Amino acid sequence: MDAAAAVGVAVTLHAPTASGTPFVVLVVVVASVLMPRGASAEQRYALIVSGATGGQEYATQYTAWTDTLSRVFSVKLNFDPAAVTVLTESESPAAAATAGNVRKALTGIRDRMTREDLLIVILIGHGTFDGVDAKFNLVGRDLESAEWAALLKPLPGRVVVVNTTAGSYPFIERLAGPRRVVITATDSVAQRFDTVFPEYFVKAFDEASADLDKNQRISIWEAFASASAGVRRHYQQRGQLSTERALIDDNGDGTGRGVADQGQDGASASRTYLDVADAGAPPTDEELLKLLQRKSLLEAEVEELRIRRSFLPAEQYAKEFERVMIELAKVTRDIKNRKKT
Repeated sequence: MDAAAAVGVAVTLHAPTASGTPFVVLVVVVASVLMPRGASAEQRYALIVSGATGGQEYATQYTAWTDTLSRVFSVKLNFDPAAVTVLTESESPAAAATAGNVRKALTGIRDRMTREDLLIVILIGHGTFDGVDAKFNLVGRDLESAEWAALLKPLPGRVVVVNTTAGSYPFIERLAGPRRVVITATDSVAQRFDTVFPEYFVKAFDEASADLDKNQRISIWEAFASASAGVRRHYQQRGQLSTERALIDDNGDGTGRGVADQGQDGASASRTYLDVADAGAPPTDEELLKLLQRKSLLEAEVEELRIRRSFLPAEQYAKEFERVMIELAKVTRDIKNRKKT
């Protein structure tokens, strides 16, 4: 095969089964930069799994997210549309979203992948944790987090794994490793409600507001930060306490941190992109990016305080509001100073 050729096949199936059960979608996107390997080309692969739905409402939502991702990959990120594979609850064995076909997809990527290449795996659907094993729900037998780890281990390139399910937390410890970014929608096994994180993670790649440092690109960290902020606003606007908090690990220690937490994670993810940089694109300023992320979170705190104002004693509200506004002013000043350098 010519080294400059795109690798992959495309199958798209969006239909319920004969029994009326909503379909399960597995999308494998294999995109290549059409350059010879000798010119330091980097292949980008994506495996997007939308798992067993359990209801028409979920099936409709999963389809919308999957369709948006497919459009973003092919249009905004310049993935080859012909390199998109979809596996569902199809009666066709080759198109079924089974553990065997997931293995087949990852094995195919492994056989083509080099150390310079990148794979992103996005899991959308339902997950479970029985106190010992965490699983992502597929058609038929599910795959445990340890099995996902074993499938990803032989891959020679960089890997990004985004598990958007309620049962995602244990994946951060099992899948963490060198040259790997792992994102989970939850930070505890006690968080078992359906998550809204995938909605905002998908939107992050489709909205300019996620580009915090304005370099015309969305990094994995920016998508994570934007999705985290979106989840927070989702619950604030409904006057509810958040039942989920996303974590990211990109230093391989399997611990992870939330977007507003102190920690080492985030540096690698802020330099990881799914697109190919334009020659004139500004470089990533990681310090500025952190300040901008902090500013967006403080602004979200202000919104939350305003929602909670009627439930707080006046003195407590004033104290909290003053604290947030002082910190917001400091961060805004630091952003201005950083932009001048």
